[in-house]
Amino acid sequence: MSMPTIKRVLLKLSGEVLMGEQEYGIDPAYVARLAEEVKAAKDTGLEVCLVIGGGNIFRGVAGAARGLDRTTGDYMGMLATVMNALAMQNALEQVGVQTRVQSAIPMSSVCEPYIRRRAERHLEKGRIVIFAAGTGNPFFTTDTGAALRAAEMNCDALLKGTSVDGVYDSDPKHNPEATRFDAISYDHVLSQNLKVMDATAVALCRENDIPIVVFSIREKGNVARVLSGEGVQTIVQKD
Repeated sequence: MSMPTIKRVLLKLSGEVLMGEQEYGIDPAYVARLAEEVKAAKDTGLEVCLVIGGGNIFRGVAGAARGLDRTTGDYMGMLATVMNALAMQNALEQVGVQTRVQSAIPMSSVCEPYIRRRAERHLEKGRIVIFAAGTGNPFFTTDTGAALRAAEMNCDALLKGTSVDGVYDSDPKHNPEATRFDAISYDHVLSQNLKVMDATAVALCRENDIPIVVFSIREKGNVARVLSGEGVQTIVQKD
């Protein structure tokens, strides 16, 4: 199944990809490479917005497992996504791409508050918009935040860049016999509890008929290849 025709896309990146080969934090050289990938996508004429997770810095769920209050941990995770968004903004602007960061948690000294109409105007002017701080609420993942923003921005697709090249019937890192899907339905993902995105995010994309395209962000040039329909990917959409 080929990529749907798209004009506006939301790219969801896990925070871990910003680590590069490190075990923690942000690798500026790898972020610069990702910025080149995003720029290449934008140069095809697409309107591009981003959501970046915070797992390279802090995970609220992991903190809660170690005794931290879950709500506090989730807010700390949201702040981590703002740090990642600022790092990506800096990298994009260094390659000549105008970028705005909008946070669901207001922090006017470092970025704009999330305002939907302002974000749409930025996209129409050719700027990239990075949405930070998830939904602004605890107990929701950045996957759900990405699905929410994709719906609000009327995106034609949600691209999820991960460390694997699509959706498998089991974890390919632990099962070498795992089978990759070229295309799969939202209902199959939910009924089989496949670890594509969290269930709330998948259900939100299903409700708004937003295809989810899962691909490996670690392969250089893969964003542009996937957008052209050439890269290895899994498309999650209606039957």
